[in-house]
Amino acid sequence: MKPLKFIGSSEDDLAAFPHEVKQAAGFQLFRVQAGLMPADWKPMLNVGAGAYEIRVHVLGEWRVIYVAKFADAVYVLHAFQKKTQQTRKEDIALAAARYKQLKESAK
Repeated sequence: MKPLKFIGSSEDDLAAFPHEVKQAAGFQLFRVQAGLMPADWKPMLNVGAGAYEIRVHVLGEWRVIYVAKFADAVYVLHAFQKKTQQTRKEDIALAAARYKQLKESAK
């Protein structure tokens, strides 16, 4: 099972989610660590190759963007509450910047 590694403030952001949301997101991340796909997800090609979004529909809409394609860990790039139909450009840009930082540090 791959360990979880958090980039930037993603761990604190996830920790700030309501308890029920944290439980649901944590279970989905556990599935990813075990090599499975989350129950509700979509690819985030605008973040980077291999980036996915976990979609949690508990007490509103919540998202966790991660990448699991690296052998050493599952990296959580960003965790946030989604308040509009479309994901905010700022959330995508932040996840993409963290993904780029992760790839550069892996070199």
